[in-house]
Amino acid sequence: MWPLYAAGFTTAFGAHGIAANLGGFSDDAVTSLLVLGGLLALYDGAEVVLKPVFGTLADRIGAKPVLLGGLVAFSIASALYVVADSPGWLWAARLGQGAAASAFSPSASALVARLNPSAKRGRAFGSYGFYKSIGYTLGPLLGGLLVWAGGLRLLFTVLAVLGAAVALWAALAVPVVPPLPKQRQTLLDLARRLADPVFLGPTAALAVATAALSVGVGFLPVSGAAAGLGTIATGAAVSVLAATAAVVQPYAGRALDNGKVTTRTGLAAGLALTAAGLAGAMLPGLTGVLLAATLIGAGTGLITPLGFAALATSTPEERMGQTMGAAELGRELGDAGGPLLVAAVATAATLTYGFAALALLAAVGAGLAVVGRGGAMVDAGPTQ
Repeated sequence: MWPLYAAGFTTAFGAHGIAANLGGFSDDAVTSLLVLGGLLALYDGAEVVLKPVFGTLADRIGAKPVLLGGLVAFSIASALYVVADSPGWLWAARLGQGAAASAFSPSASALVARLNPSAKRGRAFGSYGFYKSIGYTLGPLLGGLLVWAGGLRLLFTVLAVLGAAVALWAALAVPVVPPLPKQRQTLLDLARRLADPVFLGPTAALAVATAALSVGVGFLPVSGAAAGLGTIATGAAVSVLAATAAVVQPYAGRALDNGKVTTRTGLAAGLALTAAGLAGAMLPGLTGVLLAATLIGAGTGLITPLGFAALATSTPEERMGQTMGAAELGRELGDAGGPLLVAAVATAATLTYGFAALALLAAVGAGLAVVGRGGAMVDAGPTQ
């Protein structure tokens, strides 16, 4: 499992480590906000398009080859900019990194599910989410330190070495999980399966959690600045959000495996906490910022392992990669849609109403999780 945790860390660290430092340390390549936006969108855009494709490929040829291929491609894409060191190659490297992450991220999730029995998947996904959250947390901090010491080339060098090292580790330590025979699936069959509430419920919860996390990271500093807080205080609040999400995930997964919580109640509680955190962001000053950071972190930390465990439990083993790729797509859409929703409402009214809009969405999701019929979500317990 450890190489899979390292793969989760790699994609998160690579995504946020570069994204957080492009605008401040690459004047030759980032000449305008439009260029910066394009560079940031390249990585996520590649993931939105390719994650379902590579997830399906993992089911066809096996998840380990796709995992290794993605990690090697990530290392090569990172090395491109190290060797070339030009603005044009920065675009190519960023696109290559996003495409490579689209391969090894859903493959790692599929292997987490395939290598663990149902009764231990909550703990497994909790640990996987913990190390991925650590990557998100350390990316801006450690990435900024590396860029300060040696520029973007040093950061890309570290990412190239990291990708190659994790690929070698996974090749040696991760067992081969052969693809399973499966019945032919038409596009209509796929559409029906992805439209099933058993898939849509956890995936929607994961999307809302990712949307709230993205909004918290992006807009809580804005609220803090408006209240007169300095960059250190607002930066610390964002760190609290990421750290809380990281710490909660292993405990949430363990509670699921031990039968102390079910996916239905856990996802409902996570959405309720997330909604409360977004509502807390409407309060002025440091109190609102810290309350929002803590509750959003706790809510997303609860939702993430339980959502993936629910999907793994309800998915045929031979379709695991496809499901994880589609679920990752849902998260990416939440990652992009959450900030867009809040920004649109804030433009028409104020940021307070933007937080309220997303809080309402999360609260409605919590209510549906509680009152929905048995098929709405997998009410997984430790024996499934």
